[in-house]
Amino acid sequence: MARPVRCRRICFEPKYDSFAPRGKSSTAQVLLTVDEFEAVRLVDFEKRTHEQCARQMGISRTTVTEMYERARTKIADCIVNGKTLCISGGNYTLCDGSAWKCCGKKCDRADYAADLAAGRKEAGKMEIAVTYENGNVFPHFGHTEQFKVYDIADGKVADAKVVDTNGNGHGALAGMLSSLNVDTLICGGIGGGAQMALAQTGIQLYGGVSGSADEAVNALLAGNLVFNPDVHCDHHGHGEGHHCGEEKHGCAGYGGNCQ
Repeated sequence: MARPVRCRRICFEPKYDSFAPRGKSSTAQVLLTVDEFEAVRLVDFEKRTHEQCARQMGISRTTVTEMYERARTKIADCIVNGKTLCISGGNYTLCDGSAWKCCGKKCDRADYAADLAAGRKEAGKMEIAVTYENGNVFPHFGHTEQFKVYDIADGKVADAKVVDTNGNGHGALAGMLSSLNVDTLICGGIGGGAQMALAQTGIQLYGGVSGSADEAVNALLAGNLVFNPDVHCDHHGHGEGHHCGEEKHGCAGYGGNCQ
């Protein structure tokens, strides 16, 4: 029986996913997988050895060498023969962003995500997500079944859509928001684990908010949103008189597991 392919660990996905030769409107395409891209990035851009690259990606040095040589061949094919390079797919997983664990140095993932968000804001664009139910800010981040996502251009709402979470919860929601290019989240109660996951993807959090979702977004854009910068969830279990998002009491996890 063949050995299962080991998932390759990367810090972040490529900022640019395709490169085409100038002056050619239609070319053959070459697919470079994300894990192959990471091998080239680490070896050629960060000047890591194959051994260091293997440790960071959580695979063997032999596998790194095979991936690296395969990637270089693909890149050369595009440069020499005028083909379009597309970066997509592969067998990989994002690291958890923990400092000093994957990279042997402070992980770049949070800084990279923050730079992307900053670039969008400088261009006058934002994507704001709000935990959503019946027009209002839903009070439990980990329980929310929907987000309302607002496209912001030049400081105003240009468009908005409601997105189902499809049963995702807790840390998985941070990944979902990141895939939607969200850089700002408005919510009610939220636990420490979810806050950490959001921070690792560079998403700015405004917690402890209640009331109309549309009004909350407009208040944020106007600079007068009332929120709790110290929002947290440390209450185990749901009891009478406890409301998520309040300064002293919050509950954002299932069965007392606050996330």
